Amino acid sequence: MRAVVCGAVGAAVLAGCGESTEGSAGPTTTVRDPDTIEVFNPCRGALSDEVLRSVGLDPATKNITTDPPTGVSAWRVCNWAPIGDQTSTGRRRVALFSTSFTLDEARKKESLTILGETRVNGRPGLISQERNDPDGCYVSFDAQQGMFEVKVGWLSTEGPRVGNTCEMAAGYAAALEPHLPK
Repeated sequence: MRAVVCGAVGAAVLAGCGESTEGSAGPTTTVRDPDTIEVFNPCRGALSDEVLRSVGLDPATKNITTDPPTGVSAWRVCNWAPIGDQTSTGRRRVALFSTSFTLDEARKKESLTILGETRVNGRPGLISQERNDPDGCYVSFDAQQGMFEVKVGWLSTEGPRVGNTCEMAAGYAAALEPHLPK
């Protein structure tokens, strides 16, 4: 069976190597493979401490969620506490997701509730929540690699929860966007 399949593939390849034909080529289809795209790494120094402080995040509180030490990864995710937020407003965390997945793929994700479309400093984006985490909020925006997502959520259910996480995520997304690749 394998020989038959290989022979058919080989014949198809060779058939395309004969005469050239005048005219334009037909449309081509590119298959996008998220697992082969090298994504921006926000976890290993790509965002300086100065940049993090300028957007209101405490560099000393960095927590790496997903960042394989070598090779390609479809996700690189880290999070920080806002400056001065450890006790005052409910222990928020701000996560930056760098991914090869796209906004269109996010729109199709069954576990998300899409709250609306948005723009982040001119980039197309969307606002969403995980169905199992209605207190957290994501602002996702377009990038050549796929997209970036900024999530604001709470560390625990204890203590006060002050502020709208979607508004906060939108603010952090707008502040971080100029420091991220297009």
